[in-house]
Amino acid sequence: MAQFELGRRALLGSAGMGILAAPALLSGQAFAQASVQPATESKMTAPMPPEIHGFKLGDYRVLVVKDGARASGKPNEIFGTNQTPETVGALLAANFLPADNFVNSFSPTLIDTGSDVVLFDTGFGAGGRAQGNGRLVEGMKAAGYQPEDVTIVVLTHLHGDHIGGLMEDGKPTFANARYVTGQAEYDFWTNSARVGTPAEGGHKAVLASVKPLADKMTFVGDGASVVSGITSMAAFGHSPGHMIYNVESGGRRLILTADTANHFVLSLQRPDWEVRFDMDKAAAAATRKKTFDMLAADKLAFLGYHMPFPAVGYVEKQDTGYRFVPKAYQFDI
Repeated sequence: MAQFELGRRALLGSAGMGILAAPALLSGQAFAQASVQPATESKMTAPMPPEIHGFKLGDYRVLVVKDGARASGKPNEIFGTNQTPETVGALLAANFLPADNFVNSFSPTLIDTGSDVVLFDTGFGAGGRAQGNGRLVEGMKAAGYQPEDVTIVVLTHLHGDHIGGLMEDGKPTFANARYVTGQAEYDFWTNSARVGTPAEGGHKAVLASVKPLADKMTFVGDGASVVSGITSMAAFGHSPGHMIYNVESGGRRLILTADTANHFVLSLQRPDWEVRFDMDKAAAAATRKKTFDMLAADKLAFLGYHMPFPAVGYVEKQDTGYRFVPKAYQFDI
């Protein structure tokens, strides 16, 4: 299909420009030309295109889209909830970060295998746009992909910032897709036992956005194949059926860790610290250590949904946890 070919070209780009040039190339403008225009106040305040980043993984093309980002308040109210605010603030300060606020970002990921276009998570959708989120489809289009190009949507888990983009104006956003999610996750959120509990809001969101797609959904457990080269891995704790995915092509590997760790300092340097949004805090901590021990030992790249954009990096083992090393040019050569 022509649309798929455009998507692949946009993802690859030229050696010097890469995916960041895609919006300008698609609009027939060059960044160099745009940069010489005077910066008026109206231009500076106009909405910017969403950030996108693409790279090759063997024979696959990977596109990361920044669905949005937001300042999210006091870090100690989310991370290290079993620590003192001073302890959390000191670790942030030691890593050149403010102690009184943090930025959370959201990175759905599209993988073009050549025969399938697989989307992992859908961001906030229309419900997040008033706050500057919900930009997944906009970013996909900038790279040459239309919603109807997506053949598989994988939901790592069913929290709102991962399922919000499933529907648009009451209809499926990705009209030609089939869906994959964890069996344990789906069973938990669709169960009426959630009514009257803190999970009731999530239950209602899943009934509205996920359950209507159940007839097109494959429910998986540990070790299931999504397509050749993409395999599920159980990573329970953040949510009851939270899944991560091993992606392998041409001898290269990438682990999509979803919400296993949600802050590149607080969750990685101190994986034992409790996180407010981890539903089973002990299981989540055990999953973090198991997952990132594997990544450190095997020197594997990972893509974390809430890591600093473009959300890809490596970890090095330290005494108390792991040091995050952002991706550079490893996939460009």
